[in-house]
Amino acid sequence: MTERTLEADIAAMRRFNRFYTQRIGVLRQGLLQSRFSLTEARLLFELAHRSDRGDDLAASQLCRELDLDPGYVSRILRRFERAGLLRRRPAPKDARRSLLAITPKGRAAYAPLDKRSRAEISGLIKPLGEPGRRQLIKAMGQIESLLGGMSETAPASAGSSPQAAAYILRPHKPGDIGWVISRHGSVYAEEFGWDISFEAMVAEIAAKFLRDFNPAREACWIAERQTEHGPERIGSVFVVEQSKTVAKLRMLVVDASARGLGLGGKLVQTCEDFARAKGYRKMVLWTNSILLDARRIYEKRGFKLVSSEPHHSFGKDLIGEYWEKTL
Repeated sequence: MTERTLEADIAAMRRFNRFYTQRIGVLRQGLLQSRFSLTEARLLFELAHRSDRGDDLAASQLCRELDLDPGYVSRILRRFERAGLLRRRPAPKDARRSLLAITPKGRAAYAPLDKRSRAEISGLIKPLGEPGRRQLIKAMGQIESLLGGMSETAPASAGSSPQAAAYILRPHKPGDIGWVISRHGSVYAEEFGWDISFEAMVAEIAAKFLRDFNPAREACWIAERQTEHGPERIGSVFVVEQSKTVAKLRMLVVDASARGLGLGGKLVQTCEDFARAKGYRKMVLWTNSILLDARRIYEKRGFKLVSSEPHHSFGKDLIGEYWEKTL
């Protein structure tokens, strides 16, 4: 990329930033017609949603996850505490560490912010219609993948562009589940020699997912990237309800052409984020010891192996493993 092209791209991105921040109103003195700044509203959001999930939340964790200055966050939290919007309590295992929780007064202050935010976004995107909204969400996913997912992707090789490795994660649509079944059958036959009974099992799981799908508690994500021939599916993952507090991760697959992009980890992380937002306390999964790439992803994401057992399935002698993670 020449310096002239880089400067043009910088100018284009700054122009987009000015347009978008003005469009969503983040530069107004009070966000969403409230007395809160953007940062204060974001902190209230985190306090409300973490409290809903029953998560422990410390100030240091907020600073780290939001990439904010600790002193700045501390001053805001002290103001919230004086106003009765949050309370602190000692951590059970370390009395020197304080955990934060929103109070009923804080929740009452946050509720109109949440309502106005939904209304503003609805007013912004509803006129686009469903096709326009789908196009917008896809474009936003591409931006998130390219910028937010940079650490999740492998470096581009010489002569390649970052766009060539970009992917988006989207909800499933008609035709996707057939691809999931086919890809599982092909990948596991080619790489591990599993017979067609594995594809049959995947088909049964997938059919049950479609038949009993509960969008309020379950989800499927399809990883897709753009090629010169159009969109190409390169991976998938599912999260289903095992109980009110336990979510189950199922049918993670990454096409061989997409290995090295960090896609497997991104798919698992997306399931975890969804499960936390829906109030699950634990995520479980079943895999086999021979699936080394998948096991590395689970270990890196903090899952723990809790039990294993030998079994003969899919034409092979295998060792099945049960993993879990507290969310």
